[in-house]
Amino acid sequence: MKLLDKTNLRKETINRLKSLSIDEKRKIEVKLMGKLLSSELWKYADTIGLTISQDFEWATGPIIEAGWKQNKKIVVPKCIPNEKQLHFYAINSFEQLESVYFNLLEPIPETKRFVAKKDIDLLIVPGLLFDKHGYRIGFGGGYYDRFLVDFSQKTASLCSFKQLVDRVPREKYDLPVHNIITEKEVIHTQES
Repeated sequence: MKLLDKTNLRKETINRLKSLSIDEKRKIEVKLMGKLLSSELWKYADTIGLTISQDFEWATGPIIEAGWKQNKKIVVPKCIPNEKQLHFYAINSFEQLESVYFNLLEPIPETKRFVAKKDIDLLIVPGLLFDKHGYRIGFGGGYYDRFLVDFSQKTASLCSFKQLVDRVPREKYDLPVHNIITEKEVIHTQES
């Protein structure tokens, strides 16, 4: 894959994900979920941060439900656009979500359900394209890169091996995730 700018890479990857058949997408999602739920990362995490996926992304709903069944605290982000920040809130029902801009589902903010960054054991970071060093191309808002600046707990991303490239374009503020979970393996990343 040629090193195009991030905007073109985002468009290409979204189009590729949207072109997957329903059956092919589900098969990959089942494998991704299996790898995540059987990982040490998941096993030792009590509080797990996840986004609510959009239709072309890998489904997070079944992962969230599995977490609830295992008595894990599931926290999901609310974007604060004027600050370009993420605030996480615990949910124990999909009814605690509302549709916001771009039809994203986010938690209805409630002070008693707010979860501080330091209390999230494992953060599943969304993205579109990844390299084996943990760098990713996200959706372009920079929300997760800002959140990760002082996040010291475990991070992982779910992606098909088809979303892995040798190197994604990086900028000085881009931060890698610790683990890439594909349908084939869990890659423990490190900067080289």
